[in-house]
Amino acid sequence: MTVPIIDGHNDTLLRLLETDTPISTFESGIEDTHIDLPSAIEAGLGAGFFAVFVLSNEEHDSISTEEGYEHPLPDAVSHDDARGVTYRTLELLSRLAHDVDDFRLVRTLSDLETCLESGTLGAIPHLEGAAGVARDLANLDFLYEAGVRSIGPVWSRPNAFGEGVQSRYPGSPDTGSGLTDAGRDLVRACEDRGIAVDCAHMTEQGFWDVAELTDAPLVVSHSGVHELSSHSRNLTDEQLTAIADSGGVVGISLHEPGLADSPDPDAEIPLETVIDHIEYVAEFIGAEHVVFGSDFDGARIPDEVGDVTGLPKILARLRERGFSDEEVENVARENWRRVLAETW
Repeated sequence: MTVPIIDGHNDTLLRLLETDTPISTFESGIEDTHIDLPSAIEAGLGAGFFAVFVLSNEEHDSISTEEGYEHPLPDAVSHDDARGVTYRTLELLSRLAHDVDDFRLVRTLSDLETCLESGTLGAIPHLEGAAGVARDLANLDFLYEAGVRSIGPVWSRPNAFGEGVQSRYPGSPDTGSGLTDAGRDLVRACEDRGIAVDCAHMTEQGFWDVAELTDAPLVVSHSGVHELSSHSRNLTDEQLTAIADSGGVVGISLHEPGLADSPDPDAEIPLETVIDHIEYVAEFIGAEHVVFGSDFDGARIPDEVGDVTGLPKILARLRERGFSDEEVENVARENWRRVLAETW
C-alpha cells in the first residue's frame, strides 16, 4: 500500500525553467528528471516544497584541500535580477496549478489535506534564498498572496539577510556570520504571517539567530547529520537538540556528497547511508523530528533511489531497520503536517 508522502525540498521548477519544458510534458512525463506528475503520483507524493531558486552569476568547481574539498561562496545576485526570476518562477507554478489536472497549489492546511487524501500532487511554494525579497520587505505580502509559505533567508552565498554556509568537507557549519538586521526583520515578519522559516544553507550562527528570534518549530528542510558526515552543511548534535526542543523537523537530503563520509566531492553512496542518517536523528531526538528533504532535481541521488518513485523504497528499508508503522508515517508525512499546522 502506498503511504502518502510530504517531501521537504525539490528544484523541479528550476529544471523546468532551465530546459523550457512545456507544461504538457510535465503532465505526461519527462525523461531524465526526478519529478514529473506521473512519477510523483506513482510514488504517493502527496505534497512537496517546490523551491524558487535563483542561479548564481558564476559557477565554482570544488577546490581540493589538504583533507578534502570546498566550494567558494558565489557573489550575491542583485535583488532586481532575483526578483524577476522569483516572479517568473511563481508564475510558472501558478500556470501548472491552473493547467495540470491532479496538481494543486498548497496555501492552507485544507489544501494539504485535500492532496494527501485525493492523490493529487500538492506544491508548497518555497523561496530557497530570499534575494527576491526586498530588503525592506515591501513585497513580502505580495509573495504571500502568490502562495509562498516557506522561506529560507539564505542560500550558500550572501544576500541582504545574511550569509549562507560555505560548502566544505570536512568542515564545521560555523563558516561565517549570521543574520543581518534585515534578516532578523524577515524572520519576525515570516512568523507574523505564518510563513515557515527554513534554516537550510544557514551558517551555524544564522541557525542560532533564528532559534533566538522565533517561537515557531525550527525547520531545516534538506541536510544531514554532521556526526555521520563532517560536511559543513550538516547539523551538529547541538543543533539537532535545539530542533527537537522547538518541536521542529530535519529533512534528510538525498544529495550524495552531503551524506557521504568521504573527501571525494563525487562520492557515491548506497541507500543504507540515507537510512543511517534518518535512523541517527530518530534515535537521537525522536522519529517525530525527522522527515524527507530529498533535493530532487537539484542533487546527485543514489542510484538505488533513482527518482521520486524510490521514496517508498526508503520507507520499506526503515521498516526493515525496526521502525514501527507509526514512526514510518511520521517520517513520511505526519511530522511535516504537525509542523505546518503549528506554523501556518
